[in-house]
Amino acid sequence: MLRLLRAGARACLLPTGGRGLNTLAEEAGQHLEKPESLARAGPQAPVLHKSDFPVPVHRRPVQAWVESLRGYEQERVGLAELHPDVFSTAPRLDILHQVAIWQKNFRRISYAKTKTRAEVRGGGRKPWPQKGSGRARHGSIRSPIWRGGGVAHGPRGPTSYYYMLPMKLRVQGLKVALTIKLAQDDLHIVDSLELPTEDPKYLTELARYRRWGDSVLLVDLAHEDMSQNIVAATSRLKTFNLIPAVGLNVHSMLKHQTLILTLQTVAFLEEKLLWHDSRYTPLYPFHLPYCDFP
Repeated sequence: MLRLLRAGARACLLPTGGRGLNTLAEEAGQHLEKPESLARAGPQAPVLHKSDFPVPVHRRPVQAWVESLRGYEQERVGLAELHPDVFSTAPRLDILHQVAIWQKNFRRISYAKTKTRAEVRGGGRKPWPQKGSGRARHGSIRSPIWRGGGVAHGPRGPTSYYYMLPMKLRVQGLKVALTIKLAQDDLHIVDSLELPTEDPKYLTELARYRRWGDSVLLVDLAHEDMSQNIVAATSRLKTFNLIPAVGLNVHSMLKHQTLILTLQTVAFLEEKLLWHDSRYTPLYPFHLPYCDFP
């Protein structure tokens, strides 16, 4: 646009005639031909995944490379266009912290328990008379102020720390975790989890070659879709874990350094997480079936 304005200013300074307009047209044509020549210069990478859900007008899909596990050099076999509302949300670390703490505590049960003065053995009689001895008055040797006595206000387990976060907050925590992983280049998308061999050494060397870090979480759509080679390879490795898409959670994503998703898993996550943004049926009380469940 600036070049066009400069060319127009030059045309205005030239003498009256068709020379200035022709020069302006020629320069504009030269500038318009450059992007086309650049577009023809290099081949476009194939887009292997596009989100089936509409993208807001003010936003654009997030592009990520699609890799393959069949070889060391097959790092870029295509592109995947991810939905920005799932993989490019606001990095709300407070929501991420709330979900991580909830996931850590909602199953917690504390079995710590202490005995009160009524539960400690002994102490049934008064240790000495109320008056006349000159000592302080006591009614039992198992009082909390005595050594070997009961405990006042101690833990009375088992104690449950169960509580529930709103579903919208939990969904937002998953979106924030996926966004942060993608922004930090710790989220990789593969076409499938097919391995050429079931040797775990191949998987560790592949992770070292692609700099995936020490711990890797691989996510596929379901147990039935997982190949036997990847199941056999990860079963003999402590830092490589394999889970289905329905089991993906914030704690597992934060625990592992690298997250590997298949194309089918990406489509599944976009469908389930975006449904919560537009659902109109309340989740509680829990009545099935939902009339708008995807």
